[in-house]
Amino acid sequence: MSHAPAPRTAFLDNGLKILIQEIHIAPLASVWCWYKVGSRDEMPGCTGVSHWVEHMNFKGTTNIPREKVKGIIEEFGGSWNGYTWIDQTTYLETATRDALDRMLFIEAERMANGLYEPGECESERTVIISELEGGENDPDQLLEMEVNAAAFKAHPYGHPTIGWLSDLQRMTRDDLYSYYRRHYIPNNATLVVVGDVDADDVIRRANHHFGAIPPGAVPTRTLSVEPAQLGERRVVVEKEGTTAYLKVAYHAPAATGEGFFPLLLIDSVLTGAKGLNLWASFRTPPPQRSARLYRALVEGRLASSVSGGLLPTADPYLYTISVTAREGTSLEAVERAALSEIDRVAREGVTSQELDKARNQLRARLVFENDSVTNIAHQLGFFETIASVDLFLSVGDRIQQVTQNQVAEAAARILRPANRTVGWFKPVPIGEGEHLPADAASSGGPVSGR
Repeated sequence: MSHAPAPRTAFLDNGLKILIQEIHIAPLASVWCWYKVGSRDEMPGCTGVSHWVEHMNFKGTTNIPREKVKGIIEEFGGSWNGYTWIDQTTYLETATRDALDRMLFIEAERMANGLYEPGECESERTVIISELEGGENDPDQLLEMEVNAAAFKAHPYGHPTIGWLSDLQRMTRDDLYSYYRRHYIPNNATLVVVGDVDADDVIRRANHHFGAIPPGAVPTRTLSVEPAQLGERRVVVEKEGTTAYLKVAYHAPAATGEGFFPLLLIDSVLTGAKGLNLWASFRTPPPQRSARLYRALVEGRLASSVSGGLLPTADPYLYTISVTAREGTSLEAVERAALSEIDRVAREGVTSQELDKARNQLRARLVFENDSVTNIAHQLGFFETIASVDLFLSVGDRIQQVTQNQVAEAAARILRPANRTVGWFKPVPIGEGEHLPADAASSGGPVSGR
């Protein structure tokens, strides 16, 4: 945010960008390596390849046997992980500062020396397909996938990060490896190091580990622009289950687009402030006692839960409101009450008191979600991947500068019936529903690594 010092920025000769934030509070360091490749970069026939490649990059390298990958960090008492989403793939290690050299070594190996042994690729195909099929048991994820697919006609944001079953069954080891070699190049990556480190030392160490990796041709990311939606779209999923779900998704601005921050404040008024950290924001429930949809639906005994989702993305994505209906309550009644509150905000905006509270709550969440070297490193890399680190550093000021008129304008423009896709999950009694094919079970959210 604006009060935080800007990180040190450096570039290696091969184009690798390095962001370093010195924080000398505890003897810890967090290393993240970000790649500008996600499910948005996948062509028809290879959906899910970004996520599968991420899995393979935990399966050993030329100089790190598979069984040693975890142990290198765990011997320092550290943690490691990774994930793939629509705009990015990332890997992380957080450990004591004396593990810095080992963490940089792991990421350089991951960038340059992945093995992609055929047997491992086949084994991981089974794992990923099982992960996809397991999502069939989560009606909320299933409905999200269906709504996202209906909301997008042209842009690849509409297909799930985990991919479609037929593509996962078809892709070969050579498909995976060529995708890896095309995108995992230093000039398509950002290395982020945050913690009790010296910036000059980090740059020297990074050059030692990454400097000899040759650059490549950066893949172009020219995508179809999603055409304006001309009318409300509706999706109904009927499947065995016990609980009904509602989703209402509106096309929303990109992180750098006009209306993004006003919409973030609108969501805070409707469902509670959540922050902007994909890695951490949704692990802590938002303050909802005064949120309009919480009062109308949960306190109104129509729903057991309500949530909103707006995250910063490189291209225009979705603002999605999700509702779990109470047993015995019809989806018609839940939708009617939800849209009544949403439409009222679209007509009237929000009050000055609501806006002030939303600002305060959001700024507090932003502080809480930057409470560790891991979270700070995530935010620096995430925003650099979708836009720029400068956007991250200005988030607090941008929220504070949003006016009541800007909120009203964004609400009227974005929360229009013609701009939304409404999804219902209607549970069918056990034993009475037809089984959906497994490729209908994919989640549209970020997919974690091994």
